[in-house]
Amino acid sequence: MASPHTSEQESRAELAADLARRVRRRWRADVVAIGATGALAHEDDRHGTGVEIVVATYRPGGGPAPTRRRLRGHVVDLTVASQQDLLTRARALTPDWPLRADGHLHVRPLDDDSGWLATLRDAHRARLAEATLREFSALAQEAWCEAWSLLDAAARSGQWHDDDGAILLLARARLATAVTDGLLTRTYFRGPVDAARRAGTVGLDLVELRARLTQQATELEKRGCPVDTEPF
Repeated sequence: MASPHTSEQESRAELAADLARRVRRRWRADVVAIGATGALAHEDDRHGTGVEIVVATYRPGGGPAPTRRRLRGHVVDLTVASQQDLLTRARALTPDWPLRADGHLHVRPLDDDSGWLATLRDAHRARLAEATLREFSALAQEAWCEAWSLLDAAARSGQWHDDDGAILLLARARLATAVTDGLLTRTYFRGPVDAARRAGTVGLDLVELRARLTQQATELEKRGCPVDTEPF
């Protein structure tokens, strides 16, 4: 007998396949390829159980409209963009790269007779191959500033006895600290939960998180990207 998790996974996979067929049938002339990202791409139930689908079109504005909605008990996140736009995104490195890279590197084909989705993966790999330590350090510097700002905001909320606000901001600071760690080590994650767990920021309090950020600041200083700089 199949386990509940297996049945749930099969249900999501069937929904994704059905949606791909419907998109292809209605927008046949517009669509280059359709793929699944996230948990479906990895064929497991970890780090998110939604149905994440990406639709590559020949030109901007083609295909269905991007949407996020609940279908058959599952939340479906439909990303639709032109093949050129998707390639541009795959070649871009941004401060949130540790949370975005998985979507470029792991895409399960749902409808891709031409093999275009492999082009998306290879474009991102090529960009990573040419990226320098300095480039990733500069991105980490930006992410660090976001984490420090969130930590300060969490501390102020606590001082004003805004416990709900402090909890929310502290969670965001933990994630931003994990993202900074990912940039410093060129590590990408499956999602926010995976990031916090693998970077070891889950459960850190204000003092512990500040110490972690101080360590990151020391590393950035060594790399020539100090977090405290002179004005423009």
